[in-house]
Amino acid sequence: MSILFAGTPENAAVTLRELVRSGVPITLVLTRPDAPTGRKRVLTPSPVALAAKELGLPVLKSSNVDEDVLLSISERRIEIGVVVAFGVLLKQEALNALPIGWFNLHYSLLPQFRGAAPVQRALLAGATETGVTLFKIDQGLDTGDIVASVPTRIEPVENASTLLERLTGLGVSLLVEQLQNLSSGLLSLTPQSEVGASLAPKISRAEAEVQFNETAKNVENLIRGCNAEPGAWAKSNQGYDLKIHVAWASNASTNGVGQVSTDGARVFVGCTDQSLELVEVQPAGKSRMSAADWLRGATAPVVLGSFE
Repeated sequence: MSILFAGTPENAAVTLRELVRSGVPITLVLTRPDAPTGRKRVLTPSPVALAAKELGLPVLKSSNVDEDVLLSISERRIEIGVVVAFGVLLKQEALNALPIGWFNLHYSLLPQFRGAAPVQRALLAGATETGVTLFKIDQGLDTGDIVASVPTRIEPVENASTLLERLTGLGVSLLVEQLQNLSSGLLSLTPQSEVGASLAPKISRAEAEVQFNETAKNVENLIRGCNAEPGAWAKSNQGYDLKIHVAWASNASTNGVGQVSTDGARVFVGCTDQSLELVEVQPAGKSRMSAADWLRGATAPVVLGSFE
């Protein structure tokens, strides 16, 4: 079985390495072109491109499955495509190019959270369960027939970064198992239901701004869902934006929405029902630190939230 692997970010690179380690025969790797990163905007290969180089696999860099990609697929007689966070809707010409088809590993229990940010959106929604789904790609947005899925409980301490890391491991196991079934001709597809379908668009920095005129649990969910990317943050009356890395809903009483207080050891900010305990924060231009250390250097009283 000749396999094309398509993906770009770090979790896709981890998946590629693990597939190769498990003996899955990857013939060709497709990833996005080098992109500018850092303050100096240096063109940098994607994590998948770097992984493919380490593994000695041929790489194509393209933002689309275009004529050049289709030619390479044809020349190498590729039968199946495995997609992990490549981020391109395939046209019918591309779908027809592989005799077995293209299969996408998605980090939700479809049809829930279709789109670019399923892990983040699950946390923002306060979901207690998610999973990974392998499905055959069609022309829709994550609407294809399902091969298999694996559910898992969302742990209360997980944020988007740690949950994605765990789901990546589950996804690798699912892929290895199902690719063996595909090579044995045991493919079984289930049409995807529209009942309970929801979308998971990418989260903007503006949406990651924390306002405290919400319940403490809703604010906690926003912070967990936006970390590590794009990063939850709040305006401060200290004259800078404050990134909030770790925070938990607390039973502590509140002095008022957005007002910051301390019991001497812990730091709290008021929400509409109770307080949110700030654990780790990062003032603009400074390193990540404990909330207690941050507050000791702040000018009291401190208020977080919009000041418009």
